[in-house]
Amino acid sequence: MILVEILLFIVGFVFLIKGADLLVKGASSIALQKNVPQIVIGLTIVSFGTSTPELVVNVLASLGGNSEITIGNVVGSNIANILLILGISGLIYPLHTKKNTVWKEIPIALLSSLVLLVLANDAFLLSGVNLISAGDGLILLLFFCVFMGYVFAIMKENNDPVTEIESLPVKKSTIFIIAGIAGLTFGGKLIVDSAVSIAQMLKVSEAVIGFTLVAVGTSLPELATSAVAAYRKNSDIAIGNVVGSNIFNVFLILGISSVINPIQFNNNLNIDLLFLVFISLLLFFFMFTGKKRILDRWEGALFVVLYFGYLLRFFLLET
Repeated sequence: MILVEILLFIVGFVFLIKGADLLVKGASSIALQKNVPQIVIGLTIVSFGTSTPELVVNVLASLGGNSEITIGNVVGSNIANILLILGISGLIYPLHTKKNTVWKEIPIALLSSLVLLVLANDAFLLSGVNLISAGDGLILLLFFCVFMGYVFAIMKENNDPVTEIESLPVKKSTIFIIAGIAGLTFGGKLIVDSAVSIAQMLKVSEAVIGFTLVAVGTSLPELATSAVAAYRKNSDIAIGNVVGSNIFNVFLILGISSVINPIQFNNNLNIDLLFLVFISLLLFFFMFTGKKRILDRWEGALFVVLYFGYLLRFFLLET
């Protein structure tokens, strides 16, 4: 029975990732035909596209009241983005970053994890239970609006194309968008349902499944994008994609999820949140070791080792 659930889980990711790809292709093509600048498409539609799997899974988990999967998916994905994805990308080719990324975007990603840490721990600040409420969600969405203001300010300063976009017929683009949304919805539902079933069968918490299987799976688009960018020596895309995705995950995805349904927060998850803060600081620190604004191969290797050490924690806790 558990093999069937694992198979459904994998099938769900196939639909989810392919759906995100079709949605981005269709939406990008239509935007291009409407004379939207490529830089705008790259920093909005394409960036949102790599975070769409997390968004769909979290919305469905929120609607189903699976709060542990909701918080585990976002925090786990952000940890995987920094340690696993940047680690692998840095091993492929040392990642050179722009000054803006070091002094603005990485600190904003760090800020997002600190804001989440504060909002999730109501019991330390006020009386009551730890809860990411609808009000907290609105605060996260407000931060996201400020971040988007920063993104559009960058767009005005930079008119270079961010990505090559294929121009498709309107009919084909529309079909891609519809098929993409359908794939995301169907795949997301399969993932959430099978993740809950696997957790119950293995007698582990939904949070563990969220932090591991679901988090890594929904980070696959970021892994593909950053690894290919590193191989092609497009370092800024590789690291910018991850940092931007981490910001979207907290401010946008958790913001929407908690507005839909307040998220219960287990105190034990503070270890994971503090670890996310630590590795965000470590990423910032690595920008000043050796050659400035470069994530070297040895630093990428350390990130990968740290990630597998982090995963080992879950196996030790459950045994």
